[in-house]
Amino acid sequence: MCRFLAYLGTPIFLSDLVCAPAHSLIHQSMHADEGKTPTNGDGFGLGWYGEREEPGLYREIRPAWSDENLRSLCAQVRSRLFFAHVRASTGTATTRANCHPFGLGRQMFMHNGQVGDYPRIKRRMEAMIPDGLYEHRLGTGDTEAIFLAAMADGLAEEPVGAMGRTLGRVMGLMRDAGSSQPLRFAAAHSDGTALTCFRWASDDRPPSLYWRRVADSVLVVSEPVDERSAGWQKLAPNHVLVARPGAAVEVRPFGVLSDM
Repeated sequence: MCRFLAYLGTPIFLSDLVCAPAHSLIHQSMHADEGKTPTNGDGFGLGWYGEREEPGLYREIRPAWSDENLRSLCAQVRSRLFFAHVRASTGTATTRANCHPFGLGRQMFMHNGQVGDYPRIKRRMEAMIPDGLYEHRLGTGDTEAIFLAAMADGLAEEPVGAMGRTLGRVMGLMRDAGSSQPLRFAAAHSDGTALTCFRWASDDRPPSLYWRRVADSVLVVSEPVDERSAGWQKLAPNHVLVARPGAAVEVRPFGVLSDM
């Protein structure tokens, strides 16, 4: 599975988290501790909010550890809200269009997990994307399909409810296809102001997700980038975290809405 981090707070250089820590995201691309595989070499991506309305995106199919442009870019870009992701494919092609994060207007999204038996329901998942959004479907992966379907379900206005509805519809497709495989979902979404992070699974094995608040900054990661004693908290299974500038971090239960 993939590894990611999401940051909201005082503007910092991306390199402070993506490159510098002992267990940075670049290090995790080679030596992840809590993923299904230790290597996440099927591409990487950055997304950051700056002075423009829409986030900047940089995605590449090379492994994060071997791209000198990644380190140079992270050393120059400072942001108050950014995502970073290293990919371990669950079966779809290693292409730039399949690398996270994904963006649409102000919205940005990334994911770690799996949709059980995705090849069996891929066509029906794509049918969840209305025509007005389908033109933005550039890749073949499950994450982009979930993102665009959730946009149709109201992700920009109501992230938590929209994602619950979308995952409920995906679970319905899996059930109709006779799948006994799990849907596992750790994800981050932002509209450029708030940060919303999910940890959920249809079984008892949701992907790992940790968070930490220091002063007015919040960091959410697949696994800690430094010592585990340094204030990290596990996001409980089937919960959602919502962080906004100048407000307390909100953590509450998250449920998937049945499509039945």
